Amino acid sequence: MPEIWILGATGRVGRAVAPLLVGPRAAASGLDVVLVGRNPERLAGAASVIGGAARVLQAGSLTATAELIAREQPSVVINTIGPFAETAMPIIDACLPGSHYLDITNEILAMNAVFARHDDAVTAGRSLVTATGFGVLGVEAAVLKACAGLEDIDTVRGDAMPLVAPEPGRMGEALAGSIIGGLTAGGLRYAGGRLVRAGIGSRVETITTPDGTTIRTGSAPTGELIAAQRASGAPNVLAATSLLPTGLPVRVALTAIGVLARIGWIRSTLVRRMAAMEGSLDSEAERTSTWARARVRTTAGRERTAWLRAGDAMDFTAAVTAEVASRLARGEGRPGAFTPGGLFGAELAEAAGAELSVD
Repeated sequence: MPEIWILGATGRVGRAVAPLLVGPRAAASGLDVVLVGRNPERLAGAASVIGGAARVLQAGSLTATAELIAREQPSVVINTIGPFAETAMPIIDACLPGSHYLDITNEILAMNAVFARHDDAVTAGRSLVTATGFGVLGVEAAVLKACAGLEDIDTVRGDAMPLVAPEPGRMGEALAGSIIGGLTAGGLRYAGGRLVRAGIGSRVETITTPDGTTIRTGSAPTGELIAAQRASGAPNVLAATSLLPTGLPVRVALTAIGVLARIGWIRSTLVRRMAAMEGSLDSEAERTSTWARARVRTTAGRERTAWLRAGDAMDFTAAVTAEVASRLARGEGRPGAFTPGGLFGAELAEAAGAELSVD
């Protein structure tokens, strides 16, 4: 029976994905779920929440985890262990040639490292899917929707406006690693088909969503930038988010932190300290929806705007991850390295509970 392994199964996303892969979905697909983590007590607790419907495996390190994968070759491996720029390659090495791989990163460096393994995945006949969460698919699906039927897309702006409910406890290494990883990449955008520098939190825009909510966004060095360019083929692309401060002093500070974080030991220290912080990102608690917007313009001047609406962004991430894992286990992917929308299209977001619309 096909097995889906969840690495980091006791973290926030891992705990949310597991229940979506057991019960009726697993019975219909013939799937077994395996929870993999470092702490046996927390693993047992995670398994008990889903009624013990999953096997548990303890692995005390990334090396031990990779060795287990290489030995047992499960059908699908879900990587929720950050920072992904450090964890993705050892896990992919262990997965190929026998396992499909997906992760929840939003780090440009990590995504590009996965794309670099495209030929290896094709040779192995396996799928590598990177960034299976709201961070990337939210904007990517909106871009795909906005571009449908248009030719010669010239300019794209994608705005991610997640609503993330607070959760007691530590932030965790996955989220902390993605945040620091984004800052390490520095501010970026596409201009004339080339990546160029852009100030972090710059190009500020105040957006009014279809439900009348006003949200402020600024440019961000996140995976949405890469996904939006791949989805549209546009030479000029900007990604923005509501999660980064847009005030000048804070933007300068974030840029400085990103430069320092390129030094290995400083990056590791920042990730550890941020991961230990209590609480989580709570973006504008008065909002009730997560939003993504894609605004595209053709070389002929035609413009179109598409919107994606979902509930809590972390819940959406879990739903997308479970949906992609299930499809891969059923053999519905294709060999190579992809973003989630690049493999399954914009309808993947709708299958995970989002609504897409075009102005």
